[in-house]
Amino acid sequence: MVQVIVLGAAAGGGFPQWNSLGPNCARARAGDPATPSLTQTSLAVSAGDGNWFLLDAAPELRIQIERTPALHPRQSPRHSPIQGVVLTSADVDRIAGLLTLREGQPLSLYATPRVHAVLDANPVFEVLNREKVARLPLALDVAQPLVPPSGPARLQVTPFAVPGKVPLWLEGPGPVETGALSEDVIGLEIAEIGGGKRLVYMPGCAMITAEIRARAAGADLLFLDGTLWQDDEMVRAGIGPKTGRRMGHVSMSGPDGSIAGLASVSGPTRYFIHINNSNPVLARDSAERQELEAAGWHVAEDGMIIDL
Repeated sequence: MVQVIVLGAAAGGGFPQWNSLGPNCARARAGDPATPSLTQTSLAVSAGDGNWFLLDAAPELRIQIERTPALHPRQSPRHSPIQGVVLTSADVDRIAGLLTLREGQPLSLYATPRVHAVLDANPVFEVLNREKVARLPLALDVAQPLVPPSGPARLQVTPFAVPGKVPLWLEGPGPVETGALSEDVIGLEIAEIGGGKRLVYMPGCAMITAEIRARAAGADLLFLDGTLWQDDEMVRAGIGPKTGRRMGHVSMSGPDGSIAGLASVSGPTRYFIHINNSNPVLARDSAERQELEAAGWHVAEDGMIIDL
């Protein structure tokens, strides 16, 4: 089996975002039960053996751990069931939580060579003691076991490139390619070694392609980039000049959006994750949320537990 815990479901900045007084954030701060607060995106996965691997390390990781009993220490004086972290990019909201894991706990850190190079070039990440934290490379389209520091591997990960771009903080002054296939942005397929149910996790994706449809079709459970409802959402709201496509995120709605792009794909239970505070689907009572659910989608929320 594959066990999944949604540690966080929001896009960068979380929900409500610290400097936003948009309608969603105002409702969340007021305690409206239709707009529950969310931390930034991360999943925890396990084969049911008590060993957990994190998919991305959100800035709120310590809070996420404390509210998730399955991730609590079980032995004195120090212990953690978290055996490793698998990164999908070097975006700040994917890597900042690594700094929480600096207390000398044995871990495995999986990332593409490109993302490892970014971490290696930033000395703050040397707080992860290399004698305790193994930095292991991921090769695209190759199944690789997720190995606990002690004990046999029961899960495997297959990383694959998805359309995306370099992290904002690594953008140069020139034009930015937003649909590139590279090691900068990847999706992950998680399965038990030897077969069984499959989870596909793509928290960042700039467009729906034939490859994305094929990956989704082979999944039992899909978590897909749900940053924006419509491509120019932030422009319309007056909170930013960039479209979703420019930021490397496909919109949910519209003829080029993910709902239409995956309408022909049957099979997986599908969730949107990495949802921006401006997205109207964050409100459970919104028309957009109803439209999404009628199309067979769900919105991920913090604390969800799913067993495959």
